[in-house]
Amino acid sequence: MRVVRRCVLAVIGVVTMTLLAVPAVTAQQQQDEIEHYVALGDSFTAGPFIPLQRADPVGCARSTRNYPSMVATGLGVEQFTDVSCSAAVTEDMTEPQTVPLGVNPPQFDALRPDTDLVTVGIVGNDIGFGDIVTTCAQLSVTDPQGDPCREQATAGGGDEYAARIDAAAPELAGVLQGITERSPDATVVLVGYLRILPPTTGCFPLVPIARGDVPYLDGIQRQLTEMMAEQADAHGALFTDPYANSLGRDVCAGPFTRWVEGFIPNRPAFPVHPNASGMQAVSDLVLGTLSETPA
Repeated sequence: MRVVRRCVLAVIGVVTMTLLAVPAVTAQQQQDEIEHYVALGDSFTAGPFIPLQRADPVGCARSTRNYPSMVATGLGVEQFTDVSCSAAVTEDMTEPQTVPLGVNPPQFDALRPDTDLVTVGIVGNDIGFGDIVTTCAQLSVTDPQGDPCREQATAGGGDEYAARIDAAAPELAGVLQGITERSPDATVVLVGYLRILPPTTGCFPLVPIARGDVPYLDGIQRQLTEMMAEQADAHGALFTDPYANSLGRDVCAGPFTRWVEGFIPNRPAFPVHPNASGMQAVSDLVLGTLSETPA
């Protein structure tokens, strides 16, 4: 019996040591594999008003605590280049972007043939999502229980905002193609947007979106997310979906629960943009996407 007991304990010890060793080896492999990481994107990537803000240039409102910075730290990347910039559109990947107190060079300038990881969060400004939210907020006072924003957007028989998403798909496709052309060996991760509104009801007047427009706008964001996922799949990129993983973390959630601040932020962040907790959540999702990808 003593011999059997010793054998069982030995087997348990070996299995335990093996299980404990696997994550460390995996993490080290990830660090060894990623040599040059480039982050591209707009304000949901850059992190405006989240301390500490970088000054290269100031007008990009790029935070040292945005999700790319956290991803770089999580992977132990030595060469990390973050050129994300608030208000960026897909055109700013290949053209300089004029910002307050400076110019952000074309974001694609950061890509190199030896770049082996690229994250990109772009296209929200191409459809004018910020302007859509602002317009809907202004219209909400005219009919708080109705859907004045949806009525305006569909007055012509179609849906103006849905059409914008369809029109932006080729622009996003061009971005993904451009990354592959410049960095052919890179793993490309297209990163979607955190959920802004709950699926229904909302929290008027704290967040001034009419009751009926809440599900409408949530549907618009869902359509945007689906388009991004389709483009990632069509161009061989991975897709990280913060929208699907942030239910209950929207602008109507409690001040220490939400990942996206409201029109009047409770934590350091630009209105209707991710706070530091949101950035950490997106970082975790990106790292999860990478860890699930076969080497």
